[in-house]
Amino acid sequence: MHQATQGQDWEPFAAAGRGDDSADRRDANRAIGVSAVGLAVTGFVELAIAALSGSVGLLGDALHNLSDVSTSLAVFVGLRVSKRRPSETHPYGWERAEDLAGLAVALVIWASAVLTAVISLRKLAEHGTTTHIAYGIAAAAVGIIGNQVVARYKLRVGRRIHSAALVADAQHSWLDALSSAGAMLGLVGVAFGLPWADGAAGLVMTLFVCHVGLEVTRDIVRHLTDGVEDGVLKAAGDAAMEVDGVEHAHVRARWMGRSLLVEVEGYLRADTTLERSGTIGAEVERAVARAVPDARFVHWYARAMPT
Repeated sequence: MHQATQGQDWEPFAAAGRGDDSADRRDANRAIGVSAVGLAVTGFVELAIAALSGSVGLLGDALHNLSDVSTSLAVFVGLRVSKRRPSETHPYGWERAEDLAGLAVALVIWASAVLTAVISLRKLAEHGTTTHIAYGIAAAAVGIIGNQVVARYKLRVGRRIHSAALVADAQHSWLDALSSAGAMLGLVGVAFGLPWADGAAGLVMTLFVCHVGLEVTRDIVRHLTDGVEDGVLKAAGDAAMEVDGVEHAHVRARWMGRSLLVEVEGYLRADTTLERSGTIGAEVERAVARAVPDARFVHWYARAMPT
């Protein structure tokens, strides 16, 4: 019987050179750091103009930007914790710390939605005024540009390294770009003699926040509940069955942070030698790694076909 080769006592087989993710982590940390600085500057500029103008739409946008800084910190902590090596108490390592960081991002998104809704409703109810419209529109434009730049950057890196937490953070930044656009529209409405437009823009942005919150929460919960994308199990199973000597294969898979672990339980003829079993297992591991490019680890378990 052949099981997965282990580089450390508690470490699973790394598929085709995909075990070392230090470069991915550096890229992720760089993306987090750059975006956090950019959004902090953007958020404080908008916050100052919001205090000057009394615009709740701009205030909500500023809060979104500043909340992105806090969620970036959560993602950074998740990446750091996930680097811890496997041990006897955590044989699969700490990679799911990234998914927990993504869950923290989702909670911040929902908190932003509640806060924006409350502020907007209060302004509509109290018929609050908005001043310094031109400054507010300029600040909203800065918010649109800044959020779009960091959102695209984080999304590109997050998708490439399969980090659900970083993708969630990028979606939060994209959401803030929409929020900036909504704040701008509200201020334009006020400029055209519609004093309620600023508060209404805040409520519309709340709906966008809720929509993105649902998407982010769904993706993170799927990871945390061992959900995988359609087609992964079939592709791995078909690849294993193509290896000569495999009579039947049962496949399981799960995400651990950015790492997709694929387990193949292969059934061989009862008279298969131990040496032949090892050869078949190595071929299956390579075949599954080719068929499922996202797989970072592959486990092979050999079983004898029942007589």
